[in-house]
Amino acid sequence: MTVTTTIPLRRRQNGTLTSLNRGQQPTALSKLLLLTLLLLPSLEAFIPSRLSSSSTSSSSTSASPFSFLRFRPSLSMSAAQASPKVLCYGEALVDRLGPLGGDPATDLPVDDRLGGAPANVACGLSRLGTPAAFLGRLGEDEIGRQFKKVFQQRHVNTQALQWDPSRPSRIVLVKRDVCGDREFGGFTGDAANSGFADQGVDPLALLPALPSFLPAAEWLLVGTLPLGSALSAEALRAAVRWAGQAGVRLALDINWRPTFWEGHSQPSEGPSAMAQAAIRPLLQQADLIKFAKEEAEWLFDGETDPSSISEALPHKPAVLVTDGGGMLRWTMGGGGRERGRVGEMEAFRVNAVDTTGAGDAFVAGLLHGLVADPSVLEGGGGGGKVEEMVRFACGCGALVCQGAGAIDPQPTVEEVQAFLVEAGREQ
Repeated sequence: MTVTTTIPLRRRQNGTLTSLNRGQQPTALSKLLLLTLLLLPSLEAFIPSRLSSSSTSSSSTSASPFSFLRFRPSLSMSAAQASPKVLCYGEALVDRLGPLGGDPATDLPVDDRLGGAPANVACGLSRLGTPAAFLGRLGEDEIGRQFKKVFQQRHVNTQALQWDPSRPSRIVLVKRDVCGDREFGGFTGDAANSGFADQGVDPLALLPALPSFLPAAEWLLVGTLPLGSALSAEALRAAVRWAGQAGVRLALDINWRPTFWEGHSQPSEGPSAMAQAAIRPLLQQADLIKFAKEEAEWLFDGETDPSSISEALPHKPAVLVTDGGGMLRWTMGGGGRERGRVGEMEAFRVNAVDTTGAGDAFVAGLLHGLVADPSVLEGGGGGGKVEEMVRFACGCGALVCQGAGAIDPQPTVEEVQAFLVEAGREQ
């Protein structure tokens, strides 16, 4: 099917439909009308046998330093019952943490923790009170059952979660140095050499969930790992296309992991020309991008300045460049060089147990703030509002570093607020 309607719509007060200018958000009604146009031809083309093989499973605004966090689900509904505001597409897996300074492939004890960047962000958002959905595929195995339990506990919407009857959920081997900093190695768990469940996301099986997701959704979060496998890459591109046509913003966390593309790659290797070509369209469509410093260097010929990277891309996205425990730099909120909209911030100094998932907690904190106050992305509230939002996101990441794994230590809003108040006293 060729879809020619690519311009999101908005409804004027007089009831007419007009094209949506960049910076304006479509209403839920206009999204629903557009989805009807987009999805009905696709639904007619469904292949029943393929679908049957892929099961899918108003707050106060009181003045405070955290007033941008005003969005909360209604007290009459849980985060799972509320329509998701952020859709997180990609991998859910187990991070097998080796002993500090050891190798998880050979040394004991190991610590298995549920993870995967999109799953981490979905859980982090729900923990903060922002309704989120996870879109991906898990094996019908113990890992899948554990994720099902955690998603239920965190009230993550799993309407678009697929189950694979033959391929297992993925286990990633994570080396940690004596300071807790991690390095991702190879995989284990694929005894039959059949591949992993996250590599087999069925694009068609995502379609039934979209009419209920996209009208209320504000963000689609993706990474680059699904691009390493043909079918999951197809599903990623389809999700990005459908979300974009419905006016849902795209958040991209590069999250480069060479072993997802080539199993024998070294963890320090940058993306090949083929990988860069696959990633480039996502860069060109994104409204917000998070890079690690080395990822920016690889993809932009050594450039790490957020403003320069943003200006080089067609959507002029918000750009954040992290540097581990070093300086975070960003540009956000309508361009220009106003203090706060372009800025930098030192990482909080904490006693790190495990840095796995800290970046995902940061992304969850940032998207939580942007859902609460979407105007910040367009410059609303000035640079001070951006700085508050970034500081809150940094607090989320710092708190996750103080526990093992990516999901278990994720904080609530109140825990982040308390941490930031205490950090302010210590400065």
